[in-house]
Amino acid sequence: MTCVTLLAIDTATEACSAAISTENKDFTRWEVCPQQHSQKALPMVQDVMHDAGMTIDQVDVLVFGRGPGSFTGVRIATGLIQGLALGAEKPVVGVSTLAAMAQEAQGERIAVAIDARMGEVYYAEYIRCDGLVSMFSDECVIPPEVAIEKVTQFKPDGIAGSGWEAYPDLKNAVPDCNASPRFPSAQFMLPLARAEFEQTGGQAVQDIEPTYLRDKVTWKKLPGKE
Repeated sequence: MTCVTLLAIDTATEACSAAISTENKDFTRWEVCPQQHSQKALPMVQDVMHDAGMTIDQVDVLVFGRGPGSFTGVRIATGLIQGLALGAEKPVVGVSTLAAMAQEAQGERIAVAIDARMGEVYYAEYIRCDGLVSMFSDECVIPPEVAIEKVTQFKPDGIAGSGWEAYPDLKNAVPDCNASPRFPSAQFMLPLARAEFEQTGGQAVQDIEPTYLRDKVTWKKLPGKE
């Protein structure tokens, strides 16, 4: 079977990252750099491609962190992947930032909470099976009090995200778990994206959709798309 090469970008939170998965090895860059994503993301892409000794024409699939997260951050990755995909005519796979953190976290039942500001968290629950996480509960944006109710019922053995530190009462609901990672990494989007691509073949760039969760935030779609 021919190995599919994937290039991933994520800028949805305070962290910025890029990663490429080749037949033999993964190459990655990751940095916490608030409000510098627009300056950091493309050089990171160039760095990992240089490390892998590849050009964009040799990449089979483009992957982006579709959110939820910072409105501006999600737009940066989406816009960058649109530009690369349109220029190179590549299929695209969007991966949830929450799922990427669950994939990196320890445990079989993982709850992820990102600080969403405004007294809320982005929250979802995942189950790991055969090395890959799948969604157990839908992604949502909720007050920490509601997240406490959910996580108490879910009983995770692993947690991830910045929301646990931002809201101590939420962390106190799972005292035996340490929140790691705090932010997503493009590297851990790669296995999820590979599985998605094998099932669906990815999406055309004009069909990709970022995930914001908050209704009042609107996304300006590509020209010609309603």
